[in-house]
Amino acid sequence: MIDEARRRAYLRAMQVDTWIACRVLPHAAPSNPALSRPLPSVQAEPAPADPPPGLPAALEASPAARIELPRPQLRPQAKPRRVVTEAPPAETRPVVRGTERPRFSQQLLRAGACLLLVELPTGETFQGRDPAYLLLRDLLRAAGLPDSPQLIGEPVRWPLLQNPSLDQGPEMAREFVQSFVAARREEQEGSACLWLIGASALRFAGDLEPTDHARELHHELLGPVWTLPGLDRLLEEPALKAELWRSMRRVMRRWQAH
Repeated sequence: MIDEARRRAYLRAMQVDTWIACRVLPHAAPSNPALSRPLPSVQAEPAPADPPPGLPAALEASPAARIELPRPQLRPQAKPRRVVTEAPPAETRPVVRGTERPRFSQQLLRAGACLLLVELPTGETFQGRDPAYLLLRDLLRAAGLPDSPQLIGEPVRWPLLQNPSLDQGPEMAREFVQSFVAARREEQEGSACLWLIGASALRFAGDLEPTDHARELHHELLGPVWTLPGLDRLLEEPALKAELWRSMRRVMRRWQAH
């Protein structure tokens, strides 16, 4: 059993002023009426009293009121840490190319001994007073070809169907455009050269980059090819016309000899 002084010290440390059993404990000594009086508060130290006989020497030197139990300390709630994920450097980021669904409109024309696959700047067929069409006619006259080209079929518009479940990516677009132009070229007898005009014509018919213009090459499926910038780009950058004219002078022997 705990001695009375230590019990009082524990009660005082727990800030309990008075504790009386709710029922008579078996084999317990009679309650002391003095225990019913409130215990003095922690702030007011009681006057030292003579320790009862047999009290340990340690308690004689240190009053019971100084025995304290550790109290839980309330800590301020920690703020959630903000996690910042840095993007990897540009050189380490994976670059995925050729996965988008391309969108373009092209028209196949014929002028004399040349076929022309032209990117339609507005997506619609040429009208008589369109600036791009007037520029195309100027190019044909400079090349010594008829300046009123004939339409061959309907414009090629990609994607063909507005159905997201169908595969109409770049590879399918390239296969379609090349097959379409190769079939029309076989039907058109006496074709000496194919003009590829515009970024989409270079990319999906000639397997070229948009900057690969003013070049003469031989395509394994389409035959002799001459590459040109888009008509809208020629309108915005007149300096390209000088480079195009120099290239035309080298390649125009193909249709002049024909």
